[in-house]
Amino acid sequence: MKKTWIIIIAVLAVIVVYGITSYNSMVAQDEAVGTAWSNVENQYQRRADLIPNLVNTVKGYAAHEKETFDAVVSARAKATQTTISIDELTPEKMEAYQKAQGAVGSALSRLLAVTENYPDLKANENFQTLQAQLEGTENRISVERRKFNEVAKAYNTNIRRFPKNIFAGMFGFEKRPYFEAEEGSEKAPEVKF
Repeated sequence: MKKTWIIIIAVLAVIVVYGITSYNSMVAQDEAVGTAWSNVENQYQRRADLIPNLVNTVKGYAAHEKETFDAVVSARAKATQTTISIDELTPEKMEAYQKAQGAVGSALSRLLAVTENYPDLKANENFQTLQAQLEGTENRISVERRKFNEVAKAYNTNIRRFPKNIFAGMFGFEKRPYFEAEEGSEKAPEVKF
């Protein structure tokens, strides 16, 4: 009888230790997803901060391109209003966020295409610096989105594996959505004026 109790207590101890370890690893991975999401938002904010400087620099040379400037400013305003906290990260909200950020990218493409008509602007040091910073930011956004997807994949895989999926369900750990390519992004954008 004593051996039976020792075995039962040992099995329960192993289950409790495994449960605690599993919970802690899921918390750590959930925090990593949150950190990766913050890094993505940080890069989008950097882009939003650069846009007014870029628009004002180009405005000085191309005053009659008002429609293009308005589109960039409007897209930036909508994108900065579209935010998602890590707790509300659903596929639907992620899609809306990506759509708002995609509109900014599209408007910026049109703005940069305007510069082709202004050789003095292309030679302007301020414009060149801003354009280089913007290109660097776009690359950083891409890197951070990829990192977010990698961290989300590791987290999603961890919480879906047996037996951790049991603990994940008990403690409310849910799958995180990924950044996905927007519909039609396989085609190069067409810029018309």
